[in-house]
Amino acid sequence: QVQLVESGGGLVQAGGSLRLSCAASGRTFSSSAMGWFRQAPGKEREFVASISRNGGSTYYADSVKGRFTISRDNAKNTVYLQMNSLKAEDTAVYYCAARGPFGVVSITASHFGSWGQGTQVTVSS
Repeated sequence: QVQLVESGGGLVQAGGSLRLSCAASGRTFSSSAMGWFRQAPGKEREFVASISRNGGSTYYADSVKGRFTISRDNAKNTVYLQMNSLKAEDTAVYYCAARGPFGVVSITASHFGSWGQGTQVTVSS
């Protein structure tokens, strides 16, 4: 399994921006579809965005479409989540996730076998 470490979370005012990074270890990163999920207090984990192995296909939750952008750099074994126009309801712990090698891109959490420890994003209104 690939090891994942997220960074870039923090406290930001509504309307602001943050960029999350997820660094992956191991040789299978470029073979793995990647995703970002989030979990707010008292709520279930929910899909945010995902990206195919070569970055050619991306998917977004309706709640973040047009505001968030997922991207990846396979040379750096890193996936990013650029978050703009942040809202208070974006407050959550954000998790990076990887599918197994050669799995197709997905929006379903159970399809992802490796998870990071999460990074807190807090948006003040």
